[in-house]
Amino acid sequence: MQVVKEPLGTKGARLTCHASLAGRFLVFMPTVDHVGVSRKIESREERSRLRGIVREFREKENFTGGIIIRTAASGRPKEDILSDLEYFNRIWKETRQKMDSLRAPVVVYREQSLVAKLLRDLLTDDYTAIRIDSYQEFQRVQELVERMMPSLSSKVKHYNKHFPIFEEYGVQAELDKALRSKVWLKSGGSIVINQTEALVAVDVNTGRYVGKRTSGRLEDTIVKTNLEAAKEIVRQIRLRDLGGIIVLDFIDMEDPNNRARLFETLENEIKKDRSKTKILQISEFGLIEMTRKRVRQSLERSLTQACPYCSGGGRIKSNTTISLEIWRELMKLRDLHEGQDVIVRINPVIYSTLHAATDPIFEEIERNLGIHLVFKPDEALHHEQFDIMRI
Repeated sequence: MQVVKEPLGTKGARLTCHASLAGRFLVFMPTVDHVGVSRKIESREERSRLRGIVREFREKENFTGGIIIRTAASGRPKEDILSDLEYFNRIWKETRQKMDSLRAPVVVYREQSLVAKLLRDLLTDDYTAIRIDSYQEFQRVQELVERMMPSLSSKVKHYNKHFPIFEEYGVQAELDKALRSKVWLKSGGSIVINQTEALVAVDVNTGRYVGKRTSGRLEDTIVKTNLEAAKEIVRQIRLRDLGGIIVLDFIDMEDPNNRARLFETLENEIKKDRSKTKILQISEFGLIEMTRKRVRQSLERSLTQACPYCSGGGRIKSNTTISLEIWRELMKLRDLHEGQDVIVRINPVIYSTLHAATDPIFEEIERNLGIHLVFKPDEALHHEQFDIMRI
């Protein structure tokens, strides 16, 4: 069995009996026996060339199992393709030996580290430097880059400053921004991103941007904001790793040409995303629905936890609402004696605004029931929680 998808929310991990191993240019599937090519490689000559390299290796090494040729393989030299095939051949032989010699249940193969997977999928000649603050990981990455792209091995650097690497390169600031619901646009507009259990909703607002004084057309302001928002939305979707159903609420535009222009811009930006995505045309209400393959938890779900006060709802009861709830509970008390003390334990924040000395509704209770209310702040109590005790 292989875990192909980690647990998401209330859903458990997804398992499969059809194992697969991903390489830089190929994917190996030991339980099938065919050679496939990514649809994004459109050239017939290139598809034929890549298939030929794989088939030649399979016959020479008596290598069984299926191979999917990834888009990244397009235009790569034969040596790069053979490197992946030799890697699969070695790993699969080692895995089979473990399966035959070890007693289940046992791990016979584990995916590479996160750093190695990122480099495997994203490493290109455009990299100027790869900086790693862990010396052990630095050594592993050096070996990996020397095998994958020897020309870039000199660009792998060990970061040994005492100042945190995330602060040095501004990563922490970007993470903090990615955890906020509102994202400001350069024009002064904004987008608001809200994740729910069912879907992700993205709302676009013009904000401070009102267009150029020379133009004065509201439609021009809306178009500029929507086009800028489309690019930023795709960036945020990738940055936050949002998946599932995503609904984009752009500002409504009257001109059909502007709607087509917006949709085309969004489509072009989505092409930069490696995850499988599908977009529907703009609806009459100015909404665009899209789906994006969800493989792992989003950045927000990974780095945050549910608020102990709102339990993930995003709102808590107001002080006035809690005051009225306490009042209703006190009004239920009937078997009280004249002058009896009643202690009300409440959260300190509520205590600062609601107690008998300042709130007339509690003075009314004291008069009507003939009791004495004593409010006691307790930091252990939830904002909305309170206890009533009779003495």
